[in-house]
Amino acid sequence: MHKIAILQSNYLPWKGVFDMIHQVDTFVFLEDVQYTEHDWRNRNKIITKDGVKWITVPVNHSNRKGQKIYEAEINDKISWQRKHYNAFELNYAKTPYFKQYRWILEDLYRNKKWSKISDFNIYAIELIAKELGIKTQFINSLDLIAKGTKDDRIIGICKKLNATHYLSGTAAKNYIIPEKFEKANIKLEYIKYEYPRYKQLYGSFNHFVTVLDLIFNCGTKAPYYIWGWREKKEKGVIEYDTL
Repeated sequence: MHKIAILQSNYLPWKGVFDMIHQVDTFVFLEDVQYTEHDWRNRNKIITKDGVKWITVPVNHSNRKGQKIYEAEINDKISWQRKHYNAFELNYAKTPYFKQYRWILEDLYRNKKWSKISDFNIYAIELIAKELGIKTQFINSLDLIAKGTKDDRIIGICKKLNATHYLSGTAAKNYIIPEKFEKANIKLEYIKYEYPRYKQLYGSFNHFVTVLDLIFNCGTKAPYYIWGWREKKEKGVIEYDTL
């Protein structure tokens, strides 16, 4: 069996993305499709004492309609790396594991200079996945040259990678035609986003924030709150409060 998932790169994505990555053998960053504005490509949410707030990477998009994700350039005239580092430090310094994992912020925001959002996203996701103990293989769609639109492109990538199973996000149900996967002899599966709560620093609990919120609050126990709890559930151990 060879299971794969395909998804556009996101900015410091929520734990659901890492759950998907963990469940497959190969994860493909779909970077040669159109860049979408006001989306997860260049922004995500953090928890602050004043509630949930967006942090956004400034991406040049004026007069660049139709540009692909891998082509989208970051506006280097704005000191976003310093601002994002400071935003995490200000709002997470008091979390239990911030000092232990500050190095992630140092690596992402202080040790490197980024010019394209795709490069940042892929590097950050692979870095965080490794820290979570994920062993999945990563591939960039630019290296596959798969053509077609939506589910036809997905099937093309599956065939190139000799995939037997494809794990999809639930939003893809809007365009995926299951019969196409059956004809291609690829088993189609949909991920179920269900996770236990953990202690956050401020306000009422919110699942839909960057995975760094989980890491800073739970440290080495973070994988439990993404996929480890399922093993407990299968053994009949109930010690979680799912969303």
